[in-house]
Formats: sequence, structure tokens, C-alpha cells
Amino acid sequence: MTHPSTTPSTPSATSTHNTLIPATNSTLPAATDIAAGNGSTAAAATAFKTILETIDPATISYTSTDLEDPVPEISLPHTRHVLDHAAQILRDGQVVGMPTETVYGLASNALDSVAAQRIFKAKNRPQDNPLIVHVSSLKMLRSMLKDNIIPDVYVDLIRTYWPGPLTLLFPRSNLIPNEITCGQATVAVRFPSHPITRALISVCDRPLAAPSANSSGKPSPTLASHVMNDLAGKIPMVIDGGQCSFGIESTVVDGLRVPPAILRPGGITFEQIRQVKGMEKVQVYKKHFTDAAMEQAPTTPGMKYRHYSPEAEVVLVEYIKTEGSLASKGSEPMGQYGRILKEIEKLKQEGKKRFGILRTSFTTTTPSATVAATTHQNGSTTLQDGQEVGVIEFPLGQGSKPEDVARELFRGLRYLDDQKVDCIFVEGISEEDEGLAVMNRVRKAASRTISLEPTESL
Repeated sequence: MTHPSTTPSTPSATSTHNTLIPATNSTLPAATDIAAGNGSTAAAATAFKTILETIDPATISYTSTDLEDPVPEISLPHTRHVLDHAAQILRDGQVVGMPTETVYGLASNALDSVAAQRIFKAKNRPQDNPLIVHVSSLKMLRSMLKDNIIPDVYVDLIRTYWPGPLTLLFPRSNLIPNEITCGQATVAVRFPSHPITRALISVCDRPLAAPSANSSGKPSPTLASHVMNDLAGKIPMVIDGGQCSFGIESTVVDGLRVPPAILRPGGITFEQIRQVKGMEKVQVYKKHFTDAAMEQAPTTPGMKYRHYSPEAEVVLVEYIKTEGSLASKGSEPMGQYGRILKEIEKLKQEGKKRFGILRTSFTTTTPSATVAATTHQNGSTTLQDGQEVGVIEFPLGQGSKPEDVARELFRGLRYLDDQKVDCIFVEGISEEDEGLAVMNRVRKAASRTISLEPTESL
């Protein structure tokens, strides 16, 4: 079986920035037409020659831990030039693909309704799926909130986990266009930790709306190449800052509810959040409660629509906690991996020939040795029955280290999809810590789930 090489993650940073400037009209000649349709306005499609610029995150630093109005220190003229160029594009009402510590985002001026429409158009995003606003300072946050007040319930969460992969819901002010919140009374805001994101918001001097920089519904991008594959020709610029360090989107918390709720699990875990003062009774949406009305009119992304799906069918093989789940009975592999091999045999009979496996369960014996497989130059594999079938494994990391699995999940889905497999099997992991966010994303991507029988896990 073939195994892809891994790419090291880009280190993330630590803090952010600025004051609020009203929206400006676009002065760029491309993609500025607005077309009316069905009573709403949407940015007209325009072809771009997308610019790809690379920045080393290490050339941006913050010497102060003060979050009120931090200023980035930029050590390389090239970094300053790229940030200035991107900031001008954003001030002119256009969009830019940028790295964050979670996934790559597609940014626009959060105060400009026309710019926000360009995000929806480039991604082909449903018009009722809200956008998250990114700020670079507490000063900027206050300036865009209703009555310029940060609710007391968030003070300790902000002190503990900002900057970072945590989004909070705030009462919306009139500065925020309807296109950002999809008409909701709240706005989702986060203070990212990635140095490029923070510095770009600072240089632009505006809050930036930024969903994931992918075609809507596809796996979120964790590399600049993913953004280029999806959006080249649809947006003017992408900044390459290396692989995202978290790999899945931010945790979204609604502290305005009683009790507080995690609406989307992410990089900051349920276990971490409930340790914060005022969050002891926090609940997880879909785990501890449901809200049909909120799902139909979501206050945050990821609640209503199927997400993260590649072209290939995705099949989840559920995790079962048992000491013997990875053992072999005679020569037959057991547990998740053995169940996948059985399913592959069935699908081969239906004419499917190429398969991908996202691995999280490993023994001291390599998977290929366990099934006595032989890898061919064309990437195909001959199993024990002598029939040739393409099986490509992508190691997500040990399931006992969910933070590693989270970092590689979307990259793995995209890698296997690029190999033109017919089906992608995912070995599920425990929903503890970051595993809750991982399994949330896998379940949204999967079209089918397989639960192990007790005899298969012993």
C-alpha cells in the first residue's frame, strides 16, 4: 500500500490589534459588477489571474502580550510588501485567501456588504450561512459591538484563549452588514493567533470576515495549494503561510445563552472551556441539546449544511474503546482496519477499484505487513486473493493524539480525493478532547457510517 509523505506544520503565533474604519467603495477594475437576482444582490462572476505570494510567519512577531491594541513587528521588507498589497486589495472591496492557525480563510472587509457578497460568490456559499468576523485587538472588537461593550460572560474566556481558535457570539451593532450575519441579531467574532492573519488585519485596519477558503461543501483548506485548487481564477490573491497548525475550524461558543453552548467544536475543547469561570455548565450542540429553529436559521457556520465532503464517497468506521480492538485473530485483522478490508472486498465485487483509508489505529506491525500486501509502482495493491485493487493509506496520526489527527484530517481527505479513489474510509477516534471536533467534521463529510459488531472489536 502506498503512503503519502507528511509535511511539517507551520508554527502559529501568539497575540493582535487596531481601530475601526468604515467600508470603502471598490476601486479595482476587476470583479466589481453587481448583478441583481431574485430580489437580492450578488457579486457578478469575474475571472482573475490569482496572485500567490509566500510569507514566512517567523518574520512577524509581537513583543507585547497586551491585547488592547498590539502592533506587529515585521522584520522582512517582502513581508511588509505582501501585507500592504493584500491590505489594499481588501480596502478596495475585494477578497484575499490567507492562512490562519485553524484553516485557510477567504477574507473581506467585514464592514462592506458588497465585499461580503464576493465571498459568497467565490465559494458558491449558501446565502443563509453566516460569516465569522476576525479582529486583531480588543479595541477593534469594542468598536464594532453594540454599545461598544464586551459582555462580562466572555471576560475569562478571552483572557484564557484569545488570541486563538475560539469564536464568540456577540450582540450585533448596525456597523455589521446583514450579509455577514444573514440577518441574525448576533455576530460571531474571533481573535486569531496566526501572525499573518493578525498582521494583515492590523495593516488593513479593518475587521475581516473570513470563512474557509474553499469551494462550499468541500474539505476545508489547510495548505495554500488547496485554496489555489478551489479558487484560482475566482479571487485576486492568496497568501501562502505554510500548513495550518490546528487543521480544523475554531470552536464557536454562545455565552449569551443560558446555559452557555458550544455550537461548533474546534481547537479549544469542551473539557477546556468548562474549566473557565462562568462556563462550568456549558453544553455541546447536538450532544447535550438540539434546536431545530436555530439549525434552520443558524447563528454560526457549520450548523445547517453538509460540509467537508470530497468527490469520493466517505465512509466512517466508528471507534469502539476496547483493549483488543487492534488485535488479530489468526491471520485475520480485527477492529476498524479489518472491517474496512472486508468492506473493500464487497465493493470490489461491485466494480469499484480504488480506495483510500485515513488511518488512526496502528499496531506495532505495519498495516501492509498485517494484510501481506504488495505495493506496485502504479499505486495499486495486490491483496491475498490475488486481485489487484488500488488501496492508498494516509496516516492521520495515532487516535490517542487527537490534536495530530485534527491537523491532518482535511489534508488527508483532499490527498485521497486527488488520487481519484472511489471511496475513502475513515477510522474514527474517541470524542474526548480534540476528538469531538474531529468526529464532528468526519460525520458531516460521511455519507455512510459502519458500527463495529462486538465480535469485531475483541
